[in-house]
Amino acid sequence: MKPIKLITFLLLLISFGLIVWGYVMEPTNKEQLIGSGVVVLFILVFPLFSYYRWKDRNLKDYMLTKENLDKMRENQHDKDY
Repeated sequence: MKPIKLITFLLLLISFGLIVWGYVMEPTNKEQLIGSGVVVLFILVFPLFSYYRWKDRNLKDYMLTKENLDKMRENQHDKDY
């Protein structure tokens, strides 16, 4: 397993653990636990996951350039019977 994937998965588990612990265990600082879980999720887990999934992709393949528009039109004409 790649290190970034492992780190992302561990942070995801920690985040969910904090959120669930805040709801279930009823500690005195439950708002802080839930908020910490949400912050870890949105500040650390989502960017790491996005980076891991998009690091080897070419951004030009997803931009609306003239060549890509022509390919889409060509594929649309191929689908029309």
